[in-house]
Amino acid sequence: MMSINDSSGLLTSSADLTGAQAVARGVARMFLRHDIMVLPEVSLRNRRRADLMGIDAKGQIVIVEIKVARSDLLGDGKWTEYLEYCDRFYWALPSGFDASPVHGPDFLPERTGLIIADAYDAEMVRPAATNALAPARRKTETMRLARRAMQRAAVSSGWISPESGPDELGYR
Repeated sequence: MMSINDSSGLLTSSADLTGAQAVARGVARMFLRHDIMVLPEVSLRNRRRADLMGIDAKGQIVIVEIKVARSDLLGDGKWTEYLEYCDRFYWALPSGFDASPVHGPDFLPERTGLIIADAYDAEMVRPAATNALAPARRKTETMRLARRAMQRAAVSSGWISPESGPDELGYR
């Protein structure tokens, strides 16, 4: 059962979240306090999918890659393909996870931020550097993210079917 039961007005669930869902929820709650709104599982134009993608109050685009298994973190060779779609990039790891790899040069610590999270909250351990997108790319990605959010809202409101695809909806 879903209910609103905290001062932030966020939905909470009686079911315990684990893994990536718990980390995503904690990150979303922390970002909300910093006026960054995120969506989960956002497809990018390069056929990759961001675990969380959002926009801050200044219009900067943020991508968060969640890792809950060491093998997944160490074996992910595609994450750099997200960098051309955001101003700031963060790694999000669960509490108790060995974060030492993301401090190494392969994970570009001078560019990427680090967040440690659980289902309730998150802490930004290392802020991400801002690498400003080109204005045309920012506009394109902002529009794509806004349209995706509106599509999801229409589905959750029952206005359209979840099976409605981009062609049917005019979403590209």
